[in-house]
Amino acid sequence: MTKPEQAPDGASPGQIAKPPSQKVDPVYYTWSNTFSILLGRMTGNRDVSLESKYFAEQDAINEEAYCRRCESNRDYLLKYSPIVRFMKDEVAKLGGDINEKNVICRMCTQEQSGGFHIDHGILLCANKFRNRGHQEDTMAHEMVHAWDHLKWKVEQDNLKHQACLEIRASTLSGECRFTREFFTKNQWRITEQLQHCVRRRATLSLMARPGVKDDVQAAKIVNEVWDSCFYDTRPFDEIYR
Repeated sequence: MTKPEQAPDGASPGQIAKPPSQKVDPVYYTWSNTFSILLGRMTGNRDVSLESKYFAEQDAINEEAYCRRCESNRDYLLKYSPIVRFMKDEVAKLGGDINEKNVICRMCTQEQSGGFHIDHGILLCANKFRNRGHQEDTMAHEMVHAWDHLKWKVEQDNLKHQACLEIRASTLSGECRFTREFFTKNQWRITEQLQHCVRRRATLSLMARPGVKDDVQAAKIVNEVWDSCFYDTRPFDEIYR
């Protein structure tokens, strides 16, 4: 990706600083743009195009570093994370093999942190992780998907099946635990926080699928399978965290 030498069309002076070069301090460049974005959020004059261009530019600049960090964390988690090691062993019992060769770190443009495909393995979005803990939750989520696909006959076009997959993965991975929701999502519910988070995530995931027209339909499908999927904690004895 070629680095632009001027502000994007429609951006006024001061909105976006010049990209790093021999004459511009990269630290100043990063913080000046970050400040502009934060200032827009605080004043209510949020420039979404400025944000998206800035973060896309940062992804291009830091791609190698992001992927290297993701791969290092992947290898560490496969070796030392209790939940990742447990799911790796459970997948192996069903004839699957999750390892560094089929857990792939790549840059992603969509608002997602990972993905799973039965034929290709697990995708980790290297530019979307806040820290190793976030990546651990994502790996656990996708490994629950892997276990489900090996355990049962999952139909890709069956929306109830897909809703169930998302309910179980969000419940069992730890991504909906209270501390993560409280500190990263500003979700401060005291009662049924876990259920609220799982419903929200499953509904949003379902809305992105073909055949789902809106959030009302997505929520209806989630509700139809809720009891049988939320309370099924296999292969765990109970919700791990």
